[in-house]
Amino acid sequence: MDADLIVQILFAAIKTGTPLLFIALGEVICEKSGILNLGQEGMMLMGAVVGFLAAYGTGNAGLGVIAAMAMGAIMSLIFAVLVLQLGANQVATGLALTIFGTGLSAFVGSGVVGQTIQGFQPVMIPLLSDIPLIGRILFSHDILVYLSFVMAFILFFVINKTRMGLTLKAVGENPHAANAIGIKVLRVRYLAIMFGGAMAGISGAYMSLVYTPMWVENMTAGRGWIALALVVFASWRVGRIVIGAYLFGVASIMHLVLQGMGWSISPNLLAMLPYVATVIVMVIISADHFKEKLLAPRSLGKTFDPREMA
Repeated sequence: MDADLIVQILFAAIKTGTPLLFIALGEVICEKSGILNLGQEGMMLMGAVVGFLAAYGTGNAGLGVIAAMAMGAIMSLIFAVLVLQLGANQVATGLALTIFGTGLSAFVGSGVVGQTIQGFQPVMIPLLSDIPLIGRILFSHDILVYLSFVMAFILFFVINKTRMGLTLKAVGENPHAANAIGIKVLRVRYLAIMFGGAMAGISGAYMSLVYTPMWVENMTAGRGWIALALVVFASWRVGRIVIGAYLFGVASIMHLVLQGMGWSISPNLLAMLPYVATVIVMVIISADHFKEKLLAPRSLGKTFDPREMA
């Protein structure tokens, strides 16, 4: 395997891992607040179709991204009202949101199936893109890939170095104690959920405006579920999420690489590897002792009522 092929694989891995990175970064903020939102796939699909429709109608991909973020935030707000105000079960509500988003996106996008647009194009960063090997891998992408780099850095800093991050962790670990010292737990959770929805919207927009600049039903192909497993796989740490997203990206394209190298393994078998890894991770972390080892937020998935005592 020569250097040029390795560069191509890593470049493709970053591009393939970018939608996973966006949605996983949003989900980690949501889960650190103690909320488990399984509606990522539905929000991502709605972001993809609304973003595509906005870009298709206006000819402006940037407006498409904004529309996708807004749609993701609206979808997540529905989830937030149900679980925070009405006390609905988080798992059941998240699954319902995914089913709802999958069906609604197919209906909304039925008139533009197969249509294409001019999405975001690669932007070469002066000087940096000329660096041998590294320049091609990291600095020859579109604007949304660069945005994912920036978002990962910002969230790493916020979570680990700021009071805002400490507040988020406090709400996720012990909401009753946080509430007792004056933290507005429900407000923090509303904001965390809506941030996660907006990031899911960007992730969907990346799929329909960059990765494959067109709309096709169910085009996310389960990436929302993979992102949920990725957050757990990374132990709720931003740095590990970045690495994990690109590892899943490598796994997603290896069937094409090995097929091109003449391997006789079935490409369908290799293509299912990311999904097999997702199932394995979700089964492993279903046990409470694994959750503790992986440093899961202690209130994750639990209902909080400010009127109750701890």
